[in-house]
Amino acid sequence: MKRWLTAAALLLLSGVLAYRLLNRVDSAPGAAPALAGAPPTAPLLARGKYLATAADCIACHTVAGSGKAFAGGLAFKLPVGVIYSSNITADPINGIGAWSDADFLRAVQDGVGKDGEHLYPAFPYTAYTQLSRDDVLAIKAYLMSLPAIPKVNRRNELNFPFNQRWAIGIWNAAFFRDRRFAADPAKSAAWNGGAYLAALGHCGECHTPRNPGFGLKHGEELAGADLQGWRAYNITADPKYGIGAWSDAEIAQYLRSGVAAGHASANGPMGEAVAHSLQFLDPADIDALIVYLRTVAARAGNHPIEVERRSAPLSASAGTASGPAEEAAHGLGLELFEGACAGCHQWSGTGLESPYAALQGSRGVNDASGANVTQAILQGAAWRIGDREVFMPAFGNAYSSTEVAALANYVIAHFGGKQGTVTPAQVAERRGL
Repeated sequence: MKRWLTAAALLLLSGVLAYRLLNRVDSAPGAAPALAGAPPTAPLLARGKYLATAADCIACHTVAGSGKAFAGGLAFKLPVGVIYSSNITADPINGIGAWSDADFLRAVQDGVGKDGEHLYPAFPYTAYTQLSRDDVLAIKAYLMSLPAIPKVNRRNELNFPFNQRWAIGIWNAAFFRDRRFAADPAKSAAWNGGAYLAALGHCGECHTPRNPGFGLKHGEELAGADLQGWRAYNITADPKYGIGAWSDAEIAQYLRSGVAAGHASANGPMGEAVAHSLQFLDPADIDALIVYLRTVAARAGNHPIEVERRSAPLSASAGTASGPAEEAAHGLGLELFEGACAGCHQWSGTGLESPYAALQGSRGVNDASGANVTQAILQGAAWRIGDREVFMPAFGNAYSSTEVAALANYVIAHFGGKQGTVTPAQVAERRGL
């Protein structure tokens, strides 16, 4: 509690010091760059559906398996407690059915609810503030066209003083600027479209590290961050630690399918983003996003990960078995991998039948902290991308924390050639995220 009280004090102080500098309001309606998938000539509901998909609204406002799209209730477990997403269906009592256009605009662009309450920035209004009035209202029109679901919103479970909404006003003064997107005339139409799409998809909210007050660290945009136990990796133009060495085709393949051969397979929040949002975007919009990402300043980030594409243990292994030296060093982890993982992932890391099972060259298995490897073991994966069902069973209930740590460290050693640092205590902590 003392640590969080200290953080709260820093938050309040930073708000007071930064108010005059950062609380500049731009109330202009904004002019959005034309997106290929949502041209101004498209019918309103079609535009709204596309924009809501690009913003990935359904991922945060729907509990998986509930059958209640946009009815809220998804838990966001944070160091300060739990925030539950809200009902944004057309229900007039629990959702946005009684909201005026002005109410919805103020919530999305300014982070202020219908009754004047500050919304917690777990809802990324800090990114959505850039959206144009027309685009925000197109999203509202689409949501209002869907079935109203009378699901009651859950109360947040936040520790004091973070349960005091008035304090968000001070946080906003320190870390939020109310501003609409302004096209850069010196850049191409594709770049401007990609920059706008990055705001709509709120890429920075996951991939940018946070300061002690939980605001984004400007100057380190997209350099990688931790999110609910997962690690959102560096996607700057850095050729070693980011995606600078990926080809345009590889980035496009990853965004559309969740797989870039020899680089990564999306899981966790990024897997959901591909499944619910990115795979449905117009190819021209994906290309525009790539144009923008290419210009993001190269940074090593707080957790630089050097990828070993073919580790020594991997090279020493046969196609169907591990190398002899691994048996003594990683007995339990190797045994678990052999029994539950090798059939799909293979000792070579190339994956059997599904490209999503490939491990060779991924940053996850090269990250000694094992954040994403641990979460993948605990939670598994289940979503649909294109005509393919992506599935990995969850082992959280089957394995103890000691076993998960041993398995994660073996995967890191075998496929990344690094000494994993995952401990049973860390696994136990990640189970609750």
